[in-house]
Amino acid sequence: MLAGSASAGFALVDEYLAYLSDRNYSPRTVRAYGFDLLAFCRWLVSENVALDAVTTDVLLGFLRACREARIPGRPGPNVIRLRGGRVDRYAATTINRRLAAISGLFAMRSMRDPAAVSPVPKGREARRPVAGERNGLLAHTARRPKSRSALRLREPRRLPRPLSQPQAADLLASFRTWRDRAIAGLMLYCGLRSCEVLALTVADVDIGGRWLQVVGKGNRERRVPLDGDVASVIQVYLLAERPETSSANVFVVAKGPNRGQPLTAAGLRTIFRYHRGLSGIGGGHPHALRHTFGTALAEAGVDLAVMQALLGHTHVDSSARYTHLAPAHVKAEFDAARERIRAQS
Repeated sequence: MLAGSASAGFALVDEYLAYLSDRNYSPRTVRAYGFDLLAFCRWLVSENVALDAVTTDVLLGFLRACREARIPGRPGPNVIRLRGGRVDRYAATTINRRLAAISGLFAMRSMRDPAAVSPVPKGREARRPVAGERNGLLAHTARRPKSRSALRLREPRRLPRPLSQPQAADLLASFRTWRDRAIAGLMLYCGLRSCEVLALTVADVDIGGRWLQVVGKGNRERRVPLDGDVASVIQVYLLAERPETSSANVFVVAKGPNRGQPLTAAGLRTIFRYHRGLSGIGGGHPHALRHTFGTALAEAGVDLAVMQALLGHTHVDSSARYTHLAPAHVKAEFDAARERIRAQS
């Protein structure tokens, strides 16, 4: 909820955030949209523009301000990323998310009052199905292509960055407690997201049957096979290291004033930050372990539908990204093609 002397004219924002909560949006999504709309409202106040007076030209001015704004606390304009671009600018994905929040805000207003036209222009629909989308006889079951705003920025499509086998081994070797080993093992050998690991309850872990009941994004449940070695680590942690607690979560704080409380996302980031420095693996982030798992599946030639089920992706395109990261498979196919060309010449 927006607060302050200038928040009186932005009651629609509070109603929109409540509307998202009523539609069972993730609390993280509601929080992110709240900060995006807060930035938009602050800019409107600085430009002396009321929310009801927002037009497409006003939105263009806001997007320009976002592109030119500097992020506080970042190095100056002389620091450039290796891929190019200044590090003190907002990423295109961040600006597009702000645009999505603004578009949703005015879409809700138009839904309540059809006379209030949204100032966010709509782009044209996709003319052809994307990779993995049903066509032909099953075209009637495919989702209709959605039109995206013409104001969206072009986003670079980057591939996931997995860890090499030595890097993953060094990172795992730096973990000392059974709890931390179990967390890293679930990400590396079962492909779980960090939020999925933190949400695991004792009832979700079937050590004897080697199964996990995982709640992923959008509260979508899936069953994931549990690696045998990871199951043994979890069992030792539950029997010998986990403190007595009333919490149903598997992973809890081991010591300190919050002992026995569920481990938080901030606590997990602190753990990995410490072990990145200890092992010297700069890319040893929690999600990098999941990317390593997905890459291993692609290199093993696992079917895309199976990869989608294991990784919990809503769309198969997300799983298909890992097929571009299978260097061993690509190298083998390249060598085979080269030998065929040489044999024919």
